[in-house]
Amino acid sequence: MAAAAVAVAASASIRERQTVALKRMLNFNVPHVKNSTGEPVWKVLIYDRFGQDIISPLLSVKELRDMGITLHLLLHSDRDPIPDVPAVYFVMPTEENIDRMCQDLRNQLYESYYLNFISAISRSKLEDIANAALAASAVTQVAKVFDQYLNFITLEDDMFVLCNQNKELVSYRAINRPDITDTEMETVMDTIVDCLFCFFVTLGAVPIIRCSRGTAAEMVAVKLDKKLRENLRDARNSLFTGDTLGAGQFSFQRPLLVLVDRNIDLATPLHHTWTYQALVHDVLDFHLNRVNLEESSGVENSPAGARPKRKNKKSYDLTPVDKFWQKHKGSPFPEVAESVQQELESYRAQEDEVKRLKSIMGLEGEDEGAISMLSDNTAKLTSAVSSLPELLEKKRLIDLHTNVATAVLEHIKARKLDVYFEYEEKIMSKTTLDKSLLDIISDPDAGTPEDKMRLFLIYYISTQQVPSEADLEQYKKALTDAGCNLNPLQYIKQWKAFTKMASAPASYGSTTTKSMGLLSRVMNTGSQFVMEGVKNLVLKQQNLPVTRILDNLMEMKSNPETDDYRYFDPKMLRGNDSSVPRNKNPFQEAIVFVVGGGNYIEYQNLVDYIKGKQGKHILYGCSELFNATQFIKQLSQLGQK
Repeated sequence: MAAAAVAVAASASIRERQTVALKRMLNFNVPHVKNSTGEPVWKVLIYDRFGQDIISPLLSVKELRDMGITLHLLLHSDRDPIPDVPAVYFVMPTEENIDRMCQDLRNQLYESYYLNFISAISRSKLEDIANAALAASAVTQVAKVFDQYLNFITLEDDMFVLCNQNKELVSYRAINRPDITDTEMETVMDTIVDCLFCFFVTLGAVPIIRCSRGTAAEMVAVKLDKKLRENLRDARNSLFTGDTLGAGQFSFQRPLLVLVDRNIDLATPLHHTWTYQALVHDVLDFHLNRVNLEESSGVENSPAGARPKRKNKKSYDLTPVDKFWQKHKGSPFPEVAESVQQELESYRAQEDEVKRLKSIMGLEGEDEGAISMLSDNTAKLTSAVSSLPELLEKKRLIDLHTNVATAVLEHIKARKLDVYFEYEEKIMSKTTLDKSLLDIISDPDAGTPEDKMRLFLIYYISTQQVPSEADLEQYKKALTDAGCNLNPLQYIKQWKAFTKMASAPASYGSTTTKSMGLLSRVMNTGSQFVMEGVKNLVLKQQNLPVTRILDNLMEMKSNPETDDYRYFDPKMLRGNDSSVPRNKNPFQEAIVFVVGGGNYIEYQNLVDYIKGKQGKHILYGCSELFNATQFIKQLSQLGQK
């Protein structure tokens, strides 16, 4: 019943592995199905919202069509019968999904049914399907039933999140609610563990688990260890036997899974950022690798007078296929603006060349010079024409990044985000501040109320001395005058009092940025990016708390921060936990997973860290991916209690 293990060529990323598993599923769970003419077999794909979120970052509509998917429909939409076509289902095994599938069987919607469950289906629910198939005399039409173990969303080669639908069930707020009952907490933990289990089945490796004590991360570790152990004990039905362990980059040595709790670092998710991908996520609507922009189209003159034209909504996919995005998503923003400009200039030069050749080809007259010139240029034109598709694709990417970067730049300028970024870096690295915090909070031109709140929370979290009551009142008044909601501060105050009893929050190391003065005009003035008044901040590499913890555990360094981390090895027969690792060698592969939510700043920090480590791989995962706005909202809800 379990989906066959996915063996991919060596060093396959989690993205490739999940894609291969999905393609196999769409081919009726055999490697390749073609009909007698060599065409793919036509079929319909029926998914729920969970299935849609898993597939959309990995397979484009065109790729689905190439695999014979003529229609892809949501399970709970109104669907017409297509009696002569097979249907592939990809859904969670929930009560309502199973009811709807049984209804499809009764209504005889399709020729045959391939039922794939994102997560393992229970025995009782399987019996419900069997009974419905019997009642509808459709037993022969149910071709296959599979557990796919794909209940996680891969966004990058080295990044995944657990869920997008119902993410409030595993959110930071859900885990840290003061009134959460034990049974509710169990449900949250089981949901997280189920997804992580699916992740390791797809990866084809059993990890060694390390986690901090007394946190939600520890609860996840205990449950995951138990679940992996139970699966390994039943050798006949284990999902980790046979070809999986020998495949991929995790072959010679098992990976390390480091489970950390969001509470070890609450400043980073609030931090204003300076790299491209993290900025897009912070200031724009960026979601499952797609960014949605609103573009107003100038002013229109109507009889009622001039009014702004309606806003057009545009959405762009930022995927690994996009070379510019792959190269620059981790770059500081001014570099991105400069690169877009350079790409544009090189594109224009190529375009001018094609135009020039076209005008030469239109030469009239028969003198010899023109003819020899013609034959010379024919070859050039032929090569220019053959490079046209490439040129058009280049143009599409330049337009895309011009639009996205321009939208980001508008936010930077309107909210003085460069000032916030630089100031927060100084706070977090304990550098002397050149301007008082009150000045920035009180400056009506600097940032939104939320920007000011983020800045103050970072200061409050990072400072060793808690401000005196009198000082705090003064700050609170300035924040209230600036239009801030003080609920998040209420929560952070309680949190800080509580962690003081437990342990001091992590420090952020020494200084990180140096300013290059004003970027008066990086680009020529004809450019769309006149970055006047925006500082060109140069990033110096600095490990964030999550990266430091990973570094300690991956390199087996002794450090007070991680020395008492628990150690689990699901392959050991007896689950005798101890902090003493049996493995003394540094790890080559590691997965960092943040329980309670992660962000692109942390992800980028890990990517930068591993660049200097030859032959090592890191994956970053989190229970949900939020930006500062979404995180502040959760803190605010917690602070209302």
